[in-house]
Amino acid sequence: MANQSKIRLGICGWGNVATAVYSALSANRGELLKKYNLEIVCIGARRDNPNIKIPSNIKVHRNIFDVLEDDIDIVIELIGGVDVAFQLLSKAFERRINVVTANKAVLFEHGNKLFKAALDKNLSIYFESSVCAGTPIIKLLKTDLAANRISKISGMLNGTTNYILTKMEKGQSYASALSEAQQLGYAEADPKLDVGGIDAAHKIGILASLAFQCPLPLKKFFIEGIESIKKEDFDFAREQGYTIKHLAVAEKQKNKEILVRSHPVLLPFNSNLGSLKGVRNGIEVRTNLIGEVHLAGSGAGKESTASGVISDLIHFSKHRGMQEDFYTSNKFKMAKFSTQSFKYYFSIEAEDKPGTAAKLTSQFAKHQVGIDELIQKESKKNCTARLIIITDLAEEKIINKLKNNLEKLSLTSDVRFIRIEI
Repeated sequence: MANQSKIRLGICGWGNVATAVYSALSANRGELLKKYNLEIVCIGARRDNPNIKIPSNIKVHRNIFDVLEDDIDIVIELIGGVDVAFQLLSKAFERRINVVTANKAVLFEHGNKLFKAALDKNLSIYFESSVCAGTPIIKLLKTDLAANRISKISGMLNGTTNYILTKMEKGQSYASALSEAQQLGYAEADPKLDVGGIDAAHKIGILASLAFQCPLPLKKFFIEGIESIKKEDFDFAREQGYTIKHLAVAEKQKNKEILVRSHPVLLPFNSNLGSLKGVRNGIEVRTNLIGEVHLAGSGAGKESTASGVISDLIHFSKHRGMQEDFYTSNKFKMAKFSTQSFKYYFSIEAEDKPGTAAKLTSQFAKHQVGIDELIQKESKKNCTARLIIITDLAEEKIINKLKNNLEKLSLTSDVRFIRIEI
């Protein structure tokens, strides 16, 4: 590491987040840079960014790996992706350079290797903005809640999906809400990581690693996106006092197994998480000493991510030389999602004929799934009706069998369900 009075920074990447970091650090004639003894030495930019010009006193490298050849203390990795980012961070540790990253994908896939490399070289790796952008959940878990045993973390961890679902709740179609999110820069041109639940899965995996000392990457767990949610589902949910959110959960069960999941749910409309709108992220942490902790903040957008990156730089400036150990070699067992039980919201479009409801409910009885409530709605399609069914608690694998059998019936044309989070 460079032996300099100033903390010398190299930025890799020159997209929206990188330029937001640079702009915030340089604002007011570099107030933050001066206050925390920081200096931007070089930037790794494969191409220029038309929105901001790099000053002549900062070196520009077109090969991002050349950033590591400069005399720097910290490399700020903002290139995204997995393979190249992993190579870059690994080489940074080899050259005894500390790391700040916003890249949740590389941490999820290679976190334990990177944590071990940092530990072996007595270096620091900071990643506050990898989960919930600038909302400080990482430091909360590692520092403020360090004395607590954590039993469960639940969160809306993807601002893009929450923005889309909020717009659908107001009457927009999924396609329209997604297009709007892309225009505002919340969703990428290829949005599958967000809307498919993968981004939230990466984040809850990282939080599970911190809370329960699970080595990354975690083995496969249940991931489901929001693509099948319909705007009319919000109308039916609201009538029952619910809204629809995409939730990611990590939980230590009574048998000590770790359950991790990322999927849409029905939440009570006025609950802490259910009431959050737009790009807001929200997290609930269940602890043994202080009960449930609630945290909310912006979860999408370059400014909020830049805030998390800069908080890591400030932390390094204040605590330089104090390494945090994220590496773990613990053995653990993942719980099977198929054995978990939920209440379920079913939406079934079927023939509007006498006896249809009886035939459908007989399938629920056949699978020993209790019905808490049944409502019949008019359908927009001719000669069909929409049946809304709220079930009693039932096991996931039984519900999937039930859905398959309902879909095989000639009288049904659309069958879908959403889990209800109690």
